Order: sequence, then C-alpha cells, then structure tokens
Amino acid sequence: MSRHASTELLRGYAGGDDLATDVVWAVEVHLETCADCRARLAAEADSVTPLLDQVWADLEPAQAPAPVRRGRWLVTWATPVMGPWLAMTVLVALFALLADLLIPPPLPSLALLLAPIAPVAGVAAAWARALDPAHELVAATPRAGLYLVLRRTLAVLMVVIPLMAVATLTSPLRWLLPCLAFTVATLALGSFVGVRHAAAALIGGWAALVIGPSLVTARPPVVLEPAALGIWAAVLVAGVAVLALRATVYTRLEN
Repeated sequence: MSRHASTELLRGYAGGDDLATDVVWAVEVHLETCADCRARLAAEADSVTPLLDQVWADLEPAQAPAPVRRGRWLVTWATPVMGPWLAMTVLVALFALLADLLIPPPLPSLALLLAPIAPVAGVAAAWARALDPAHELVAATPRAGLYLVLRRTLAVLMVVIPLMAVATLTSPLRWLLPCLAFTVATLALGSFVGVRHAAAALIGGWAALVIGPSLVTARPPVVLEPAALGIWAAVLVAGVAVLALRATVYTRLEN
C-alpha cells in the first residue's frame, strides 16, 4: 500500500468489518509506517466508541448475575462417586453384623474380618481417575495433590470407622490399627499403580489369604491377634514414609 488508506477502509478496519485478509494485512503494514493514517484511524475509532458504549449498555440488563456456588467445600472432602461406594460399605457392614447375629459362635466374626479393608473401596473412589468424572478438572486445580487426597480419605474414615466400631463392639482395638495400615498402604501403593488398582489388589489379597481361610477353618486369623499389632504398626509407618516420599505423584494429572 504505497498511498494513504481511504477513509472508508479505515472506518471498516476500525469497525471490524469483514475485510479481505490481504487488505487487513496491507492496512496494518501501512499503519506501522504512516503516522497520518494512524491519527485518522484513532479518529475513526473515537467515532465507533459511542456505538460500542451503547451496545454494552443494552447488554448490561440482560447479563445474569454470577451463580452462587454452593457446596464448594464438599469437593475437597468428597466426590460424587464416593456416595455409592460408601453406601455399599454401609450395606456390607450391616450384612456382616446380621451374619454375626445369625451364624453360630464357632465361626469368626465376619464384621471383624471385613473391618480392616472396609475403608479401602471408599479411598479408591476418593482419588481414582476411572471412577470420578470430574477427576481431570480437580487434578488440575491448585489445591490438588496429597493434601486433597488425605482430606477425602479422612472423610471416608469418619464414616467407616464409627460404623465398624458399632458392628464390632467386642473387639474394636483388634482391627483399628490394621484398618489404618490398609488405608495408608492403599495410598502408598496407589502412588505406583493407581489407587483403584491398589485397592483391588489389597482387597483381593485379604479376601484370599485371610477371610477365606478363616471361614473355612472356623478360626480367627492370626494377623488380627494382639500379638500382630506391632507388625501392623510397622506397616503403617512404612506406608506413611512411602507416601511422604511419593507425595508429588498425586499432583500429576495422569495419576
């Protein structure tokens, strides 16, 4: 563009008209070197300003107020999918309590056998990409990470532990430490293979190695005897150490 831009061209450029791409490019290149056309463009832009102000004035009454976000705190303590998992845990606990009331005493308490792994399913739902449809959104927020995982895990324990304490009134101390150890082990192992897979492996292993043999032999498992509490304490400490070393894993979206 060797000569000055026309008034109509500058007016169309300032007003955002649908100009050809090569025309827009030529106008912008010319404006970089022509102070006169830049001054004329500024005048055209000033003439467009009242029109823009009028448009915004017409739009303001139609703008809806920003919605009030309720229950934002719930996102840090629970996910939508945790509800069904916790409900399932409640039903399993009630079933175990009913079975203990109906089954003759020689068999070990089913509620006692299930108590150590009772929170594991809820912990899996607290931070599992495959189970939470909003996982990617939550994982990308600044508050995501181990802090959020621990808050949701605590919410699970606040529901499960009182429930299992009622179901196992005669021996709550025998399963409480294993329960905490399983919870921490789920998160620690989950930092390597994912929380969902870790929970499935721990539940399956406990069912195959402890629950099944105990029901077959009609004897309480040795791992829930008071003598085994030291081992469970060691497992808990080891899980906490691994979780502390692998804490940054929970800030990554792929996990």
